[in-house]
Amino acid sequence: MEPDLLHGVTDAVATVVLHHPAKRNAMTAAMWAALPPLLDTLAADPAVRALVLTGAGGTFCAGADISTLQKSAEEAQELAVRAEEALAAFPKPTLAAIRGHCVGGGAQLAAACDLRFAEEGARFGVTPAKLGIVYASTATRRLVSLVGPATAKYLLFSGELIDTERALRTGLVDEVLPVDGLEARVAEFTRVLVSRSQLTQAAAKEFANGREDRDAHWSAQARGSGDTAEGVAAFLERREPRFTWTTSG
Repeated sequence: MEPDLLHGVTDAVATVVLHHPAKRNAMTAAMWAALPPLLDTLAADPAVRALVLTGAGGTFCAGADISTLQKSAEEAQELAVRAEEALAAFPKPTLAAIRGHCVGGGAQLAAACDLRFAEEGARFGVTPAKLGIVYASTATRRLVSLVGPATAKYLLFSGELIDTERALRTGLVDEVLPVDGLEARVAEFTRVLVSRSQLTQAAAKEFANGREDRDAHWSAQARGSGDTAEGVAAFLERREPRFTWTTSG
């Protein structure tokens, strides 16, 4: 099979699989270019309430396919940044499920997700210094917001790989799971995500990402949604809430 982005939707969770096993799921130019329109399609699907990004087999993503850099490193980086920004802007919760290497462009994509769960033994690295590439300002700021300036500089200056213990300690990942425990934990946690209020999640995602001009918008959405009344009623009646607000309005 040619390098591709595989995807499907099960129980309100969209899963996107980076599939390029011959090169440890390294992203080709075509894969980078295909990600934003795929995300647009999934974002518009009312059946999708959360998204999981993962890699085929035993690795997440080894970065960009270096052969795509030989023609134009600048063009390749522009494709990567557009894909990263599209992932960061996805209006529903996103989670990177990480096994094996999560390096270069793979780390860039993982950082653009809202959450990152990793299997023990995963390795992380941000490697532009090995190629003489200037890491994009958006990607740099996102990395700093996750791990702080000291760890971001360590990763960017050296290109060295870090293990899951350090990734967890510095905030690069949110949970580390035992070998063979990642899939079950991701399934369990995404069931939690899809059961919660999309209204709360969408507003929280905007605010957490730095948006400061939409308080009135979200207050109006809350007043008209019915989610608050449903949440309170479900709590008092000791039942699961049935939230109805969606990102499509």
